[in-house]
Amino acid sequence: NFALPKQGLVTIKVYDMLGREVKTLVNEVKSAGNFTVDFNGSELNSGVYFYKIQTNDFSEVKRMTLIK
Repeated sequence: NFALPKQGLVTIKVYDMLGREVKTLVNEVKSAGNFTVDFNGSELNSGVYFYKIQTNDFSEVKRMTLIK
């Protein structure tokens, strides 16, 4: 889940432990509001991954664990 205070380009990408991009979840202009993104990791192995959410004036990286 994420919220945007104003319209802008949003990208959400998933990276493996080595920093390689494994999936792009969002790459589009979104209006202001609240949003939910579904992540299907069925083609990925169990392990630790990172996701980066980036907008025009904000960027954050968080860790997630995928368990199958």
